[in-house]
Amino acid sequence: MTWTAPQITRTDEPYAADERTLLDGLLDRHRATLLHKCAGLTGQQLVTASAPPSTLTLLGLVRHLADVERTWFRRRVRGEAVPALYAHPDGRPGASFDLADPAHAAADLATLAAEQQACRDAVAAASLDDTFTHERLHETMTLRWVYLHMIEEYARHNGHADLIREALDGVTGE
Repeated sequence: MTWTAPQITRTDEPYAADERTLLDGLLDRHRATLLHKCAGLTGQQLVTASAPPSTLTLLGLVRHLADVERTWFRRRVRGEAVPALYAHPDGRPGASFDLADPAHAAADLATLAAEQQACRDAVAAASLDDTFTHERLHETMTLRWVYLHMIEEYARHNGHADLIREALDGVTGE
């Protein structure tokens, strides 16, 4: 039996609530949407490039967003000393996409789900006004900014996921 990405039940984000509830709800909706775009596909389909020679794939997006979640919420906001999830041995960028392997698709999807939960937990008690200094930009940023950035990051990549999924099997829709 061939493994396929599991179906995802998405819930709507709240439409009227306090700011934190709205941000959490909208980010969770986008998180689930990416997994929804992967649902029912095999590992091989998940690593099929959108438009060769591009390495943009659904599994690459899953891996990329797991690393982005970890970097912003855990490493930057919380200051946790956790390594990147996916990296080239020589340090060049792009490992999330370049090294995606259909044999590891189930594990990569599980890693994203686990990282999303770890990130929720890491900032659950934090204030949206909590700040940190970005290590490269040397700018002070708030957790609020990180939420907005992550919603934007998922929204952009979910647009990519829409196009990739349609090219794979014709499935369209939110």
